Amino acid sequence: MNIKVDILNPLKFSDPDITAKGEKRASVYFKTLKTLWFFTGSLCNIECLNCYIKSSPTADHFVYLTPEDMAPYLDEIDALGYGKIEIAFTGGEPYMNPHIITLSEMALERGHNLLVLTNAMKPMMRPRVQAGLLALQKKYPHTMTLRISLDHYAQEFHDKERGIGSFESAIKGINWLSENGFSLNIAGRTIWHEDENTSRNGYANLIHDHHWNINTQSTKQLVLFPEMDDTKDVPEITTACWGILGVSPDDIMCSNARMVVRRKGAQRASVLACTLLWDDDQFELGPSLAEARAPIKLNHPHCAKFCVLGGASCSA
Repeated sequence: MNIKVDILNPLKFSDPDITAKGEKRASVYFKTLKTLWFFTGSLCNIECLNCYIKSSPTADHFVYLTPEDMAPYLDEIDALGYGKIEIAFTGGEPYMNPHIITLSEMALERGHNLLVLTNAMKPMMRPRVQAGLLALQKKYPHTMTLRISLDHYAQEFHDKERGIGSFESAIKGINWLSENGFSLNIAGRTIWHEDENTSRNGYANLIHDHHWNINTQSTKQLVLFPEMDDTKDVPEITTACWGILGVSPDDIMCSNARMVVRRKGAQRASVLACTLLWDDDQFELGPSLAEARAPIKLNHPHCAKFCVLGGASCSA
């Protein structure tokens, strides 16, 4: 019996300008900056089964961002005239970064909205971090949102990805955030072969049982991310695809977002095209936001599956 395995053709995504079929590859032009991501560090308190950025308790390919790393980019936002935008933190687990409360206040005191991606587990629940979060919420009300990674609404499947006890720990963290009036989102995953209505209804029951203020029918408050596996086959995006798919390149997140990282051993931070493409040199754009405004050639499976065909965006 022959079993078809949809493995990515190695000729695909090999040329930045031309697809494997010889067609012109699509690009996304930078329009403006709506979201600036800061990768706070690759260390995490857990190691997920399918972590696309390879975070773990020992991962150090990205070092902790410091206030000195972040400040020049906040200044550059002002200098380039972008106004008040969304500042977002991701990792790793952001609340493992010892500077995270300071970094958060640096964004909020400039008038930006803040989005933090967290697993809501023990690093966030440390007394020092809790006190810092409560102080920020009091000083800057309605400007900070925490998006909690809850891979599935059932403990069995969430723990399958993140380890036994992860679900229970996350629930405790979400309960604390909810009881203290924080703005919450949930990020789930679509690897369970469920249709979207089933997933949203499952999360709705969990949220109702815990009295969390989250609207599961909102694609912003409950984000269901398509799975990312760059070994599986996916179509390449050509210039003709925009019209065929009815998708505008202006709606793709690299038209309005960038991510700041600091690699281990690097002298300073640098800017990447987006949150997904962290280990491919062609998407590293330079040390400044001004240099990072070049068009992005959609020369990676994630560009196709996550952004164009999946219609997903990491921003709030």
